[in-house]
Amino acid sequence: MKTLFIINDAPYGSEKAYNALRMAMMLQKEHVEVEVQVFLMADAVTCVLPNQTTPQGYYNNERMLRSVISKGGHVKACGTCADARGIKTLGLVEGVEMSTMSELTQWTVESDKVLTF
Repeated sequence: MKTLFIINDAPYGSEKAYNALRMAMMLQKEHVEVEVQVFLMADAVTCVLPNQTTPQGYYNNERMLRSVISKGGHVKACGTCADARGIKTLGLVEGVEMSTMSELTQWTVESDKVLTF
């Protein structure tokens, strides 16, 4: 089974990205047979910037993305969205790839479940 998480909100300011990544991580923990895919769009593409510094005890999207990737999850970011925000040429969290709407469309067709945040 494949589950696709599409995240649209910025990493901080709302908790949508945080909650999507929490759910992805729990899915990997409790249902290891499920393939997790995360596609970041709009302001969520800023989740892929490395070296995020957050206050002690505060969630950190970079660490959460690394956790998803380390357990076999796939994370991609919309290249057009990243380009519009001037971050396309900046470094990414290791394991994250820039992608396209075409690839998101393919992931959507292949997924058993699609969740949007």
